[in-house]
Amino acid sequence: MNTQSNGKVAGAKPRTAQSSLRRASTGEAADIPTEDNHMSEEIKRPKNQGVGTLPRDGFVLTVDGKMKTRFETETEATAEASKLKQRFPVIQVAVYDAAARVYTPVNAPAE
Repeated sequence: MNTQSNGKVAGAKPRTAQSSLRRASTGEAADIPTEDNHMSEEIKRPKNQGVGTLPRDGFVLTVDGKMKTRFETETEATAEASKLKQRFPVIQVAVYDAAARVYTPVNAPAE
């Protein structure tokens, strides 16, 4: 291979938008859906919860006022919150009970 001083191969054509479109129209690119390579319509992605909405069930671990992880039981959420508070005592950790709509602050365990 003949390389120039700037690291480019001599005689190689530079990639342009037109050559990329040409490749796409012929189906050369594997990431472009074609008849043989199409995404299934049956696959449904999980719906993300909106920023301003609160969960309706379960228990959510909140760190510095931001909701992070959802747990099914209060004991799981409290245990994880205690571990987090022990590792990082400066942050504010609470468990949010979605059914009762109540925040329960978690304090650092006594040493």
